[in-house]
Amino acid sequence: MEVAANCSLRVKRPLLDPRFEGYKLSLEPLPCYQLELDAAVAEVKLRDDQYTLEHMHAFGMYNYLHCDSWYQDSVYYVDSLGRIMNLTVMLDTALGKPREVFRLPTDLIAYDNRLCASMHFTSSTWVTLSDGTGRLYLIGTGERGNSASEKWEIMFNEELGNPFIIIHSISLLKAEEHSIATLLLRIEKEELDMKGSGFYVSLEWVTINKKSKDKKKYEITKRNILRGKSVPHYAAIEPNGNGLMIVSYKSFTFVQVGQNLEESKDEDMSEKIKEPLYYWQQTEDDLTVTISLPEDCTKEDIQIQFLPDHVNVVLKGQRFLEGNLYSSIDHESSTWIIKENNSLEISLIKKNEGLTWPELVVGDKQGEFIRDSAQCAAIAERLMHLTSDELVNLGSNQYLFSVIVDPKEMPCFCLRHDVDALLWQPHSGNQDDMWEHIATFNALGYVQASKRDKKFFACAPNYSYAALCECLRRVFIYRQPTPMPTVLYNRKEGRQVGQVAKQQVASLETSDPILGFQATNERLFVLTTKNLFLIKVSTEN
Repeated sequence: MEVAANCSLRVKRPLLDPRFEGYKLSLEPLPCYQLELDAAVAEVKLRDDQYTLEHMHAFGMYNYLHCDSWYQDSVYYVDSLGRIMNLTVMLDTALGKPREVFRLPTDLIAYDNRLCASMHFTSSTWVTLSDGTGRLYLIGTGERGNSASEKWEIMFNEELGNPFIIIHSISLLKAEEHSIATLLLRIEKEELDMKGSGFYVSLEWVTINKKSKDKKKYEITKRNILRGKSVPHYAAIEPNGNGLMIVSYKSFTFVQVGQNLEESKDEDMSEKIKEPLYYWQQTEDDLTVTISLPEDCTKEDIQIQFLPDHVNVVLKGQRFLEGNLYSSIDHESSTWIIKENNSLEISLIKKNEGLTWPELVVGDKQGEFIRDSAQCAAIAERLMHLTSDELVNLGSNQYLFSVIVDPKEMPCFCLRHDVDALLWQPHSGNQDDMWEHIATFNALGYVQASKRDKKFFACAPNYSYAALCECLRRVFIYRQPTPMPTVLYNRKEGRQVGQVAKQQVASLETSDPILGFQATNERLFVLTTKNLFLIKVSTEN
């Protein structure tokens, strides 16, 4: 079944420079300012049970410095005292100390299994915030940057289960109904499928709503969950709130779609938290039922009867599952086996191949259906109202970084294209040109490949330069080509060189590892455990 259109990333040839001469190392000094922090950054190191590459990508390489894209040259971090600290730069020569704008109510030290605190600047007056323990906060900030109106207040907070980090959020106002959608990432233990690392990546798309002007209370109205096997390089909610855009090595599929929490408030809470009696999956040809067996249960304690339209499972003399099946099976070919993890696996062969069963036993609500990747692909057309139906195979186009050029749009992402690095702006409303090539960093794809110790990668929102930092001390800056004040000649080709692209290197006076890295049009901000460094990049006077 064709469920997604294959699209291509259309390169704008005028933005490429096939005669690019390369970067020239400049020894011009870069003004660098250093601020000592009152309290250390609230770094959370990986635990012994967070040993996979996905844990390292999501949490070990986490950027602890957050840039407010709605207000230039304003950065934030969370310190070990649970304070949200802000530095807004007006004048480099008159830097103030980072100021506290909010303090988390949670005592972070009391939680052993927490993740790093995370935040996202949803709009010019809203921030989504996580303390790393599994609690989500919506903060109304007023107009940030305006001391008269800025005041951070909790408008919503709720425990959402296992700890997560926030990777994106948007604010929506439709017919006087305000809502905020946010995207949360978790890495969770795989309970059934132990192939590979034994973990999977969960993306939860949560919608929080305030119905009208009169109703002050915000509440969760919808939760969608996607599952995949790799941490996405990029994930963002479309500005209209109708879909997601994900760039990932491995695919993501919906496992829970559009659970409307308003409609389910009257359900018995004991039923909500009750462990399913069994799990079941299906393909076009068969169904697999997995049952956790009681202790000391042997083969002799199990009696299973297969009929064309009926199944009966008895464990230790107790009727476990019985009823009419949704459709007919080939009862003579259906089998069961005891697995090594003390579970019973029942295989039912469908009589009507290709038929999707909405339930296993008619009227039975004790089991939980788990969709595999093939099943999710088969029902993907039903989900097109929730997610973009365009698919691009990036192939050898290595993902490099993302940057917010316009905070009202989705973040841009940068991919390697041959030796260059190309910046792409997603446009969810334009199906013909969903990904627009907006800028090129010449030869940067090739140059960055030689930086084996690189940790963070960024560029200025106006594309004037790109920068990367290593795990310790060194920062590399690559500027766009600018006209030469004097005439230079390429001796090899015997022609005049009109422009030159400068490379500059800054070395920070610290031995602490770099924890955060952000680029604005004029400055680079570099965060270590105890210091915040500011590098003046703009050449304007």
